[in-house]
Amino acid sequence: MTRGQVFEFFRRLAEENPSPTTELVSSNPYQLLVAVVLSAQATDASVNVATRPLFERIKTPRQMVDFGEQRLRDAIKTIGLFNTKAKNVIALSQALIDRYGSEIPRTREQLEELSGVGRKTANVVLNTAFGEETFAVDTHVFRVCNRTGLAAGKNVQEVERKLDKIVPQPFRRDAHHWLILHGRYTCKARLPECWRCPVIDLCRYQPKTPPPGERVKPPKTKPSAARSGNRASSTARTAKGRTASKPKAGRSRVRPTRLP
Repeated sequence: MTRGQVFEFFRRLAEENPSPTTELVSSNPYQLLVAVVLSAQATDASVNVATRPLFERIKTPRQMVDFGEQRLRDAIKTIGLFNTKAKNVIALSQALIDRYGSEIPRTREQLEELSGVGRKTANVVLNTAFGEETFAVDTHVFRVCNRTGLAAGKNVQEVERKLDKIVPQPFRRDAHHWLILHGRYTCKARLPECWRCPVIDLCRYQPKTPPPGERVKPPKTKPSAARSGNRASSTARTAKGRTASKPKAGRSRVRPTRLP
């Protein structure tokens, strides 16, 4: 895309959703960090179901450590990889107490030193909790950037670098939220809903998905002549075999005599 197209791309997304944010529910940066760690290979909705009662009583690293790994496992057992995630959350909580006085560090390097925290998680926390202009590339962002041609890349690092280079102001702070939400609800993985996409004319994806009422089902393909011939000969062989196995009329079947 050209610079003008990139600007227009985000301008339209911003027009549809002026104040995008994460769908993970939290009340402070610590809870946000925990929620993002738990969201790896899980949906935000499933994480919110587990953390809603948990976060009513756990708001600080100390409270989490006191809560304990076993009870945390039980609280998040509906989330995938809950054993590993519970271990990581307790470990990072203890590290926050020991190294940072229970505060959340504000650099990517320090965040990535915590158990269970990778670059994407660090970027989400820095952006959502502290307003940093970071670009967290998850599966939705990666798909949208490659499918539309906005910032194509072979891996998440390449896509992140390209986004950092091309996204203009005033869209930089919220860019990754717009891309996540666009990928989650419009530019879906299996069937992108192109007919209601605000950036359809800027996107290189082809063919565009038509509205549900205008989709044409592909015609049923007729079997090839060779396949039809093979099927016919197979049917004939089966019928011949059945006929041969039937006893001829008028011929009685002789039973073997029993030995004395």
